[in-house]
Amino acid sequence: MSQAKTFRELIKSGPMVVAPGAYDCITARVIEQAGFPCVYMTGAGTSAAHGLPDYGLLTMSEMVANARRITSCISVPLVSDSDTGYGNELNAYRTVQEFERAGVAAIHIEDQVFPKKCGHLDDKELVSIEDYLAKIRAASAARKSHEFQIIARTDSRAKAGFDEAVRRANEALDAGADMVFLEAPQTLEEIALVPKLVKGPCLLNVVQGGKSPVVKMADAEAMGYRIAILPGMLFASVIGLCDKILADVKETGMISQPYGSGGPAKTFARFGAADWDIRRTAFREDAAPAATTTPAAAKAKKAPKREAAE
Repeated sequence: MSQAKTFRELIKSGPMVVAPGAYDCITARVIEQAGFPCVYMTGAGTSAAHGLPDYGLLTMSEMVANARRITSCISVPLVSDSDTGYGNELNAYRTVQEFERAGVAAIHIEDQVFPKKCGHLDDKELVSIEDYLAKIRAASAARKSHEFQIIARTDSRAKAGFDEAVRRANEALDAGADMVFLEAPQTLEEIALVPKLVKGPCLLNVVQGGKSPVVKMADAEAMGYRIAILPGMLFASVIGLCDKILADVKETGMISQPYGSGGPAKTFARFGAADWDIRRTAFREDAAPAATTTPAAAKAKKAPKREAAE
């Protein structure tokens, strides 16, 4: 089963999906290893990992490259930020093609002008609803598999009001979107109303210190949300932890015991070291049978030798 189909099944039935935000392979792996069924690639975190604020400064190619690295190292679905689709409907069409080729299960496309801003900052600007819906139609048409999901994000609450945000959300569903991401509702009442007023599955963005009140996962599920993303949880925590550890070293002159570290061997074990240890000797003529347990190694062993050219 493809990861896109797996994600569609998760949204269709069962408990609400909780998808913490990853910005690289380390954070993606630890999310999967913690038992979460899905990973969210945060645009804010990916921008920060490139040394930039979340101001729409990364290109589509940079975002897709990061997504491809992440999908290559996890076995659960990846949902990714794709900003505004990086232009008009032609750009949105190609954006879907590239993310789908990279193995991503779903992307969200928003109705801000480009370059955009983080959805929880002030002074966002919107494109017209006509331009927005054209991009959603193009995105829906571009996918090779209809298991790949298009999530319509609208940032219109801040600029045009809650009712307009709901209108845009529903018109995006009519235009071919599979799910709605109504960004930054401003009260608990608005958060609760979104799944009631939107005529399709809804995504909740949980941002500490943002424009929306933070709700518990159980409360979000009871409201009717099908997925909650936690984009900044890990990347903000990593920054805070680094600040603390570095301050301790400056103050004490001693290296603090790393959090959760058991030394290099245990750390590398979390990133597939055992598989690579097998491959280290599996392709030698004198390799022990036990060392050829990987499919690639077994295939290599069975390959017939070529006769030397006369």
